[in-house]
Amino acid sequence: MAGDLRPENVIKALGKGRLAPFYLFYGPGEFRMEKVLAKIRASYIPESVRDFNLELFYGGETTPGEIILKAKSMPFMAKNRLIIVRRTDHFSKEESEKFLTYLENPSESTCVIFISAKTDFNKRFYRAIRASALAVKFDALREDELVPWIQETAKELGLQMDEDASDYLASVVGNNPRELHAELEKLRLRYTKVKGIEQVKELVIHSRIYTIFELMETISVKNIADSLKVLERFLSEEDKRYAPLQVIGMLNRQIRLLWQTKEVLMKGGGFGEVAEGLGRNRFKTRDFMNQARYWSKEELERGLKVLYEADGWLKSGSRPKPVLEKVIISLCG
Repeated sequence: MAGDLRPENVIKALGKGRLAPFYLFYGPGEFRMEKVLAKIRASYIPESVRDFNLELFYGGETTPGEIILKAKSMPFMAKNRLIIVRRTDHFSKEESEKFLTYLENPSESTCVIFISAKTDFNKRFYRAIRASALAVKFDALREDELVPWIQETAKELGLQMDEDASDYLASVVGNNPRELHAELEKLRLRYTKVKGIEQVKELVIHSRIYTIFELMETISVKNIADSLKVLERFLSEEDKRYAPLQVIGMLNRQIRLLWQTKEVLMKGGGFGEVAEGLGRNRFKTRDFMNQARYWSKEELERGLKVLYEADGWLKSGSRPKPVLEKVIISLCG
């Protein structure tokens, strides 16, 4: 949204030691959000007085009046006070509007971070924060952001990753920051430097990540038998609550990238154009060019509709395995 801050703006302000009196953190990039919060908690309040100047509240459990009272309190033996309000969307419309007066005249020594999972900018509270240009949107990682994000995160972990290794890791894991971070942690335990793809390939192929990667590959070439076998293995190894939705999410991404590749090929484009569209992910470019030939544009369009319906079935409580088997048969058939 125009006018919203990026997480990098907050980190830059933190580096100068001066955050705004309040922010709204929202958006689908939950893992990125938690990383920024961790940096703020670690450096904004000195550790020696952190217990006295860091407060955590939850919407629906604490009244706005209590939070405002704490926000107006002077820091104890420190320059700043930090208040984090999670589940801001759990406040009723009337409750959230009780913050409006405070937002007009906030305490300069306190930073209040409101975190909202369901953000409605038609409501006065959210509009007021956006009008102050202090709404911070955490987007999911885009394809062209993956390699720089991997290299930056690896550096923070004390791991050197060259571009080829980062690119290959992105091609296997996808754009889920939590999954990428987990794989980087595993690499860090074994290496200090990762050059080329062999070290990444060796580690990831023994990881649970490889199973869903393998599933995307078999579905992309419409191999029903192998896809059903890999699905069986994946569901037996993963958290039964989250694995089915993870499959739907990864398939959505895979079908959209196949569609993007198909369009380039239909216009006469070649390797360079496809690679550019895939965000420089050259390790996957040849694969997508090959896989796209198994699909018509109509099949890809229908595939997205199938996935949308399956997402609804899963969220309404349908049994995951039959739903996902039906998805695979529909896509590959």
